[in-house]
Amino acid sequence: MKIIETSTGKEYPVEIAAIEIGDFKLLRKDRYFFNWSIERNQEVYKIRIIGSRDILGLVSVERIPEEWRIHIRLLTVSKENKGSTKIYDNIAGNLITHIAKIAVLEYAELACVSLKPKSQIAQHYIDKYKMNITGITLSLEVPEILDLINKYDNE
Repeated sequence: MKIIETSTGKEYPVEIAAIEIGDFKLLRKDRYFFNWSIERNQEVYKIRIIGSRDILGLVSVERIPEEWRIHIRLLTVSKENKGSTKIYDNIAGNLITHIAKIAVLEYAELACVSLKPKSQIAQHYIDKYKMNITGITLSLEVPEILDLINKYDNE
């Protein structure tokens, strides 16, 4: 998986790993938009450039096995990587892809990834990640999950 520096087009390999307890003290609301300490008891992943300790984005998930689904509770990129002036692109896409890969490993062809977006960003998820409207949530199922994995996981 890679992110792209928007000013140069240079690609950087990234790693996505489970958050560590010590990371929570680094996650300030002014940089990551949420009080991530309330997610301390959830399944949370961080993304960073390989070789760097700087966390560029986070995702918190809830597994719902009876629905063959992983629900994204919270998803964010760091403040400097949001909007038209962002430093790096593809942070959120890589985090969603990571969750999609977990869903496929857990639930195979029945896999589903869902999230409940803020209304102003819902269309972005539909356009960029091909998410489908499913009631009050957006979701990805096979084959859209496989398309996402093929797009973002170039390893």
